[in-house]
Amino acid sequence: MRARRGTTAFVLSGGASLGAIQVGMLHALYERGVTPDLIVGTSAGALNGAFIASRPQTVATAEALGDIWRGMRRGRVFPLDPFAGLLGFAGLRDHLVPERGLRGIVERQLDAELLEDLPIPVHVIATDVLTGEEVRLSEGSAVDAVMASAAIPGVLPAVDWDGRTLVDGGVANNAPISHAVELGATRVYLLPTGYACDLEEPPRSAIAMLVHATSMLTQHRMYADVRALADVCELVVLPPPCPLTVAPFDFAHAGELIERARGDARETLDRVDAPMPRAA
Repeated sequence: MRARRGTTAFVLSGGASLGAIQVGMLHALYERGVTPDLIVGTSAGALNGAFIASRPQTVATAEALGDIWRGMRRGRVFPLDPFAGLLGFAGLRDHLVPERGLRGIVERQLDAELLEDLPIPVHVIATDVLTGEEVRLSEGSAVDAVMASAAIPGVLPAVDWDGRTLVDGGVANNAPISHAVELGATRVYLLPTGYACDLEEPPRSAIAMLVHATSMLTQHRMYADVRALADVCELVVLPPPCPLTVAPFDFAHAGELIERARGDARETLDRVDAPMPRAA
């Protein structure tokens, strides 16, 4: 099935450390000459989407993103601070982990200050804490938008955005296909991260358990959305690795996740007859 003419969107879901999976998917897409006209991302997908939007749509960009994920560690992304944790448990703060770790990573990797300055349009999904509504951010601070989209409730601090209190977009819509369609996409590539579906034991820490449970909830909602929207656009869903024993709080397996996702994505793209680049 050849892609019809129109607007192609990459939709990248959230998944904390499992965001590394999208690197392998992007690699497989780029090597086949598949590139986006627009990008919609949630949480970890927002970070990945903003990164690739500011760079050439090539395999080299996917490899550069892979280097970032391979260098991430839990202590850098979620630096534990006993004092902040105590204040959170005491009800004096809305989070357990300071934002400095993740914000530092985001600031170092984004080449544009504003979302609207990115060469490829990027739209970031967050959730309004007061109304529960999903909020699409298309203009304004790129760093703050990604931080809002990735603010796991209770773990990372909520972000103030023009008077609205925003948290992780996955709470409302972890696979924002509907936003891509509203923005004019006729063909959508969905890059989900999956969830840890084959753990040998439950996560041990409170934060790890919260992230894992949130990941399971958002993924089940995503599958429901895929079924509901499959007839609205030409939809290609790239499969996340399964079974998967890596929890979304474990950043030590990025290389493995990238390789598995790349192989699975290649097989899927071969089946849907994605266009291959022609030799010069």
